Amino acid sequence: MRTRLSNNFSLKILAFLAAGLLWLIVVNIDDPIMDQNFSNIPVTVINTEVLASEDSPKTYQILDDTQNVTVTVKAKRSVLSKLSANDITAVADMKELTLETQIPIEVTVKNYKVADAYATPRNMQVKLEDEETKKFPIVPKTTGTVRDGYVLGQIEAMPEKVSIRGPKSVIDKISKVEATVSVSGLSKTSTLESELKLYDEDNNEIDQNLLSNNLGTEGVDIHVELLRTKNVPLNFDTSAIQAANGYEFSNIKYEPKEISVSGDVDKLQQLSEIQIPASALAMENLKEKTEKVIDVLEYLPDGIVLADENANSVAVTILIEKDGTKSFEISVGSVSVLNLDSDLSINYESADALDIQIRGPEDALNKINIDESVSIDLAKYTEPGTYNVPIQVSLPEHCTLEKSMSIKVVLENKAKANVKDEEKTKENN
Repeated sequence: MRTRLSNNFSLKILAFLAAGLLWLIVVNIDDPIMDQNFSNIPVTVINTEVLASEDSPKTYQILDDTQNVTVTVKAKRSVLSKLSANDITAVADMKELTLETQIPIEVTVKNYKVADAYATPRNMQVKLEDEETKKFPIVPKTTGTVRDGYVLGQIEAMPEKVSIRGPKSVIDKISKVEATVSVSGLSKTSTLESELKLYDEDNNEIDQNLLSNNLGTEGVDIHVELLRTKNVPLNFDTSAIQAANGYEFSNIKYEPKEISVSGDVDKLQQLSEIQIPASALAMENLKEKTEKVIDVLEYLPDGIVLADENANSVAVTILIEKDGTKSFEISVGSVSVLNLDSDLSINYESADALDIQIRGPEDALNKINIDESVSIDLAKYTEPGTYNVPIQVSLPEHCTLEKSMSIKVVLENKAKANVKDEEKTKENN
């Protein structure tokens, strides 16, 4: 019996095959082939040069979001557990373009043995278009605020223009090309790296995935010039102001008293004031207070500019007095209010300063403290409303008002006024 078993070769082969089959069954039960999806796998388009032609060069647009696909991989569970999206490559070869609308997507899995791998969708959808190249000026832009004591000077894009190539339908949408840099905290002239942004006529940003330009790896830089700033006073020559007979020029008032300018450090150090010549205020036969707006831009020295280009206007008030009189100016907030009803609140219809002319001896006029001399009496005004109230002025002996004056006041119930204040506070918050 023992001899028969040891000499039976066919039984040995059968046993070996049975053992191998059993091993395969066990392995497949323990490590089966399975499917796994990997989303948002980017598709790389190759051989795009086939679209180039001297007669009619073409370019393409990817449609239906097929530039990213879902890849299904069939492999053993042990392999799938190690796979990541980085191991998967999806390629669309432009040489395989069919019907001028779709390209088959080929999927490969690196470093691992898999049973199958395919993309969904299986084709990249494309649209062929004529290719166009145009040149655009680069508009430099800045954001943020430079350090105190400095102001932006000249801002230049380097280079100043860019050639952009791509589908004609996209190129035709480009309205402007901008390059923006942040200057927050900047304290010296600098050249800063930037990126191009393209906009259509509605100021919507244009996707640049289908476009290319001639800037190469260096890209675009923005040169930002920084200038020092300085506040300098204004000095007006008033020699050309002439009052009419019986009147005399008293003085001028102007706002702002000084302006902020910028320029080279050496030039700023030499600048102590801005001289406004007599010709700027040349007027004759003046009989009353006169106002004039002066543009200071034409009086700035060479190499000096305004720190704020919009702050070029100076409002000048020329004060004219009758002989034997003196003009006083007082804000409405300085007017003393007498006998205001406790249930009422007061507002002034206008916030303009009052111009009061008083006649009298020069010595007496020079002693008047106008801020302590003007008042209104509201004893007769006990109901809400708008009233013209006479102005009362306490005057020294031998002094009189040149003309009587009144001020328009608005009286309201305090409760109503408080409600309005609360509503304004809520709106502001």
